[in-house]
Amino acid sequence: MIRVHLAKQWACFGVLAALTVAAAPAAQCQEFARGSLACLSLDCAVASAKAYSFDAIPDTQESSSSSSNSPKPATSSDYVREGEWRKLPANFLHDQKDMWLFPVKVAEGHHWLPVLLVIGATAALIGTDAKTEPYFRQTDAFQDTNRALGGTVSGAIIAVVPSAFYVASLLRKDSYGQGTSLLAGEAVADDAVLMVVAKAITRRLRPSDIPVNGNYNDTFFQNHKGTLGAGCSFPSGHAMMSFSVATVFARRYRQHRWVPYVAYGVATAISFSRLTSGAHFPSDVLFGAATGFAIARFDVLRGQ
Repeated sequence: MIRVHLAKQWACFGVLAALTVAAAPAAQCQEFARGSLACLSLDCAVASAKAYSFDAIPDTQESSSSSSNSPKPATSSDYVREGEWRKLPANFLHDQKDMWLFPVKVAEGHHWLPVLLVIGATAALIGTDAKTEPYFRQTDAFQDTNRALGGTVSGAIIAVVPSAFYVASLLRKDSYGQGTSLLAGEAVADDAVLMVVAKAITRRLRPSDIPVNGNYNDTFFQNHKGTLGAGCSFPSGHAMMSFSVATVFARRYRQHRWVPYVAYGVATAISFSRLTSGAHFPSDVLFGAATGFAIARFDVLRGQ
């Protein structure tokens, strides 16, 4: 029995590594190590916003004061992606290509630092989930939070905020606001694909599937109730999507210093409620939040 349990734990860590390298886009991965930690400390309110053209791409970069430097030709990384309905399908396919081909970059020896940070932190929490989760199942300290931010309510917040913002921007004829909402929707769609694949592979039991005083150790590959991972625990889709939406708004409106605080504060509250309500383990929430931030920051907001 011990050997079976250890084999499942090692299989879980192997799946975790594969999902992590698939979730992290290739562009600017070195900044992810800093950015993912900065988002949790709400240190994302930086620099004033720039106005971008929807199709803007520089033909060349201006040379420095030295006339000997030749201008560089524009590359794909010079594109500044904006949200437009006609571009969403192509952008989504490009996102998926970056996500699922990223393991090739890691295999070539690139971007090990952010990958190791996410895998290490998540693996550490997986190892302690069985000790920490019983506390959240047995305490009554978070009942008010759980009622205010239940699964239905928090899911509605994730969906309604970009939708309402789009309608308001449409009425105000604010193309930048409309683009922001569409980019948030694109990030959520990217999250949904990774979430379904991860849940279908890991098949982790939710804490609520286990008796309050039960055994929380052997939880991976045990949930066979739903198709395509429905009802499985790893990762937290709410944490993933809330941090994606928060990252899009925090980055696009970072000239307003309060926006990142509100955006990441709401995302953190939603993610924490998934832990206290027994819907997810701490490792589910951390992995979901980290990958949601990475997908939005380095894939959807490429060039910004």
